[in-house]
Amino acid sequence: MQEEVENKTVALAINVTKLTARELKTAILKYLESHKNRARSRDSPKIPHGKQSVKSLAKQNQGMTSIEITDQNIKSFERVARKYGVDFAVQKDKSVIPPKYIVFFKGRDADAITAAFTEFTATAVKKAARPSVLSQLKKFTELVKNTVSDRIKNKEKEQSR
Repeated sequence: MQEEVENKTVALAINVTKLTARELKTAILKYLESHKNRARSRDSPKIPHGKQSVKSLAKQNQGMTSIEITDQNIKSFERVARKYGVDFAVQKDKSVIPPKYIVFFKGRDADAITAAFTEFTATAVKKAARPSVLSQLKKFTELVKNTVSDRIKNKEKEQSR
């Protein structure tokens, strides 16, 4: 009985060492594979997308085109440009009053930029067409004042009778 327990214990110890050796081997292989992948990613530099500086856009050697914007709502344009996946750079020209914004983009993005500009201008026109909240508020306060004054006049007439 004692001998059988000793044999099982020795067999268990041998199996455990084999198991750890296998795990060590797979861990080393995974490390080497991830190290190769990291080396590949360092060799090919990442190309920035979306909004970036004019300098980094020019480094991509794909030809640049520019459009001037005089609108102060440049943030809403940036939102639309990100939606269309356009790589662009915005530069503010402070020499003119009001300041102009010059939007540079890659030459291959010309179709996407025209679609982004049409959507941007459509939203700008819609915003300009709708009345402002302050003007509506003033209009309604005048209406309330008129209706309240009419009620007061009617109450005074009833009390005087």
